[in-house]
Amino acid sequence: MGWLSRIFKGSEQKISEGHYSKEDAGYYLPSTSGVTTNDVWNQNENEDIDRAIALSLVEESERTHNVNDNRSQLEEDEQLARALEESLNVESPPRYGNENAYQPIQYFPMGSRICAGCYTEIGYGRYLNCLNAFWHPECFRCRACNLPISDYEFSTSGNYPYHKSCYKESYHPKCDVCKHFIPTNPAGLIEYRAHPFWVQKYCPSHEHDCTPRCCSCERMESHEAGYIALKDGRKLCLECLDSAIMDTNECQPLYADIQKFYESLNMKLDQQIPLLLVERQALNEAREGDKNGHYHMPETRGLCLSEELSTFSRRPRFGAGNGAMDIRAQPYRMAPHCDVTAILILYGLPRLLTGSILAHEMMHAWLRLKGYRTLSQDVEEGICQVLAHMWLESELSSASGSNFVSASSSSASHTSKKGKRPQFERKLGEFFKHQIESDISPVYGDGFRAGQKAVRKYGLQRTLHHIRMTGTFPY
Repeated sequence: MGWLSRIFKGSEQKISEGHYSKEDAGYYLPSTSGVTTNDVWNQNENEDIDRAIALSLVEESERTHNVNDNRSQLEEDEQLARALEESLNVESPPRYGNENAYQPIQYFPMGSRICAGCYTEIGYGRYLNCLNAFWHPECFRCRACNLPISDYEFSTSGNYPYHKSCYKESYHPKCDVCKHFIPTNPAGLIEYRAHPFWVQKYCPSHEHDCTPRCCSCERMESHEAGYIALKDGRKLCLECLDSAIMDTNECQPLYADIQKFYESLNMKLDQQIPLLLVERQALNEAREGDKNGHYHMPETRGLCLSEELSTFSRRPRFGAGNGAMDIRAQPYRMAPHCDVTAILILYGLPRLLTGSILAHEMMHAWLRLKGYRTLSQDVEEGICQVLAHMWLESELSSASGSNFVSASSSSASHTSKKGKRPQFERKLGEFFKHQIESDISPVYGDGFRAGQKAVRKYGLQRTLHHIRMTGTFPY
């Protein structure tokens, strides 16, 4: 033992240093101490032993501490070596420009990484550094399917990760017609068409591939729901078909309701005008023969037929003595007037659309029967659209709060025949109002907005009086 050898060495040193003769004893030891030479030796040797023991204990403590440090460092080095060996067996992931990709595997001291998925400490081994957080590989999961994301690329929405396929399924728009994902254009952007009212999204190609539209609501036909083909080639969706009026007899209750609507406005028609529901071809032929109206392209849905008549008052020519000079009559006064012969409406349209068209055409008839002089197209068509819009508003307001069961006889009879009034019909009525309000044509659209502004400001009767006197809307 080192400390024992040091004791002996110290003793030998003391012994070697402690040799002296009797004549020198008085020099080393005071005469008054009364201590012998053996006592001095024993005292010095005890002090050396104490110092040697203390020094030996300090060295033993340092050696034990160094052994523990070496063992801890060895264990840490072994763990790090194993982690590096595992990482070398994993292929480094590629990088894809701006795409989200896994960060290269890094290693940090223990306790410095907390998994954002399970909120536990991440030890040695593989981990991910994504979305400004650390993750166990099995904790980095797709927000949609909740399965781990093992692909090199992923998508995000907000601060949530998604598989690229799950993200596409959740957020990439699908075509409402073909039900496929809407493709990207050459610039890599998603481009689609959408109906301004129904918000129906569809591929741009469907505008050119003869995909049919409903002739009433204008929605494109979905591949999952077939449309009904009418005799004249038009297509009608099943929802619009539910309230469609198919012939003249079925339209008579609606005709009576609109006549009552005009009477409520103090605008009763003095003549009973024939009403006919016809196919597209018959309506187009009648339009070619009528020279009094302006027609809304691309398709006319209603027509008011009228004839301009002239009444001549004649009197004989008298000579002297009140004798008749000849038997020829002489024109005295010409009074032109208009005779409305019929109203034609396209068949197969929903009740609310048929009613709004009928209200429009009846206003044409009222203006001609009341002797309004020839009006500009925007004024005449504009005030007719105002009446059609007013009738739609009255139907929708009377139906509110009653699950769209109208108080009118035609609506009641339709409800009893079908068994119920679907909520879609109210939506359809709002669409027909939207069509009138958003029309961009200078005749029907601008004319309606000018007429509605005048009616709201001055009232219907004052507006009609101003039109009779000036041929324009009041401002």
